[in-house]
Amino acid sequence: MKDCDRDRRRLLRLLAAAPVAAAVVGAARAADAGALPGPPPSPRSAPSRAVVARGRRDGLLDGSGAIDRARLDDLLGAAVARAAAAATPVAAMKRLFRPADVVGLKVNALAGGGPAPAPALVGRLCDWLQEAGVPARNIVVFDRTDRELTGAGFTINRGPAGVRCFGTNQEYDWTPREWGPGGSCFAKILVDDITALINVGALKDHDLAGVSVGLKNWYGVIHNPNKHHDEGCQPFIPHLAAYPLIGDRLRLTVIDGIRAQCHGGPARNPRWIWPWQGVIASTDPVAVDAVGWAMIEARRREVGLPSLAESKREPRYIAAAESIGLGVADMKKIAIEEI
Repeated sequence: MKDCDRDRRRLLRLLAAAPVAAAVVGAARAADAGALPGPPPSPRSAPSRAVVARGRRDGLLDGSGAIDRARLDDLLGAAVARAAAAATPVAAMKRLFRPADVVGLKVNALAGGGPAPAPALVGRLCDWLQEAGVPARNIVVFDRTDRELTGAGFTINRGPAGVRCFGTNQEYDWTPREWGPGGSCFAKILVDDITALINVGALKDHDLAGVSVGLKNWYGVIHNPNKHHDEGCQPFIPHLAAYPLIGDRLRLTVIDGIRAQCHGGPARNPRWIWPWQGVIASTDPVAVDAVGWAMIEARRREVGLPSLAESKREPRYIAAAESIGLGVADMKKIAIEEI
């Protein structure tokens, strides 16, 4: 625990530092000049980078509490670009996806109206995919149910034109698949259609797992998530995220922290929601959760809540995900870039 505390303090010092120097952007532009149409090196073999983009001065929310689209565009675009070591978000999408891909954006709409991906944020990701050459009909925004999606502000579209958006609504491929310690039937859209993934999660607390940032979001693609919550969802979360239907297709993780929640999750609990006003992006799915965990812990201290470890729900699955090669959980090995 002492090592964990030191890591968290180190991360908070890094996040309080000045924005990344212009040299970083120059390096990204140089790297982008040689971009190839395909996924970047896996975090298993490449240095891990997590980009934290926050609207600290002006914020991402205007005086009425609505999202400022121009500020969101700037911060989200910069985060996506840097996460993929590209010059622009469109260049990042070109690097991560091919025009022939069917790209699924798995959102976490459970806490609609609260700590959930904003339709405006998801819409910009879809725009950049299209500008990168992915046809609109090859882009699918999905979650568990139509009801949860509409509750979070999304518009259902199963029609012949435009980006598709719908809930899986119990439409599973009913062939059980074993994944390490668990076994499930997976969403039919994931089995039959999608070839590449963006995980669009939320920055929030979870009453059993500790946090629900990115990795926990994959419980929304299996028919029996209720069977995999024992022991703080460890070892289930890492092995599910590593299963080839997910692990071999995941290209990017983006976490909406515009409105985050530090306690009482995963459902919406207004008492514990605060305007973190930022996003986290990475091609390393484990680094995203490590950074998100630190942000939630920091907020819990600010409002006088005990740590997740003291509450006996430390998210142990994050370190376990690193142990099976899914990404990097050790914050001393994560390059954290702040915008």
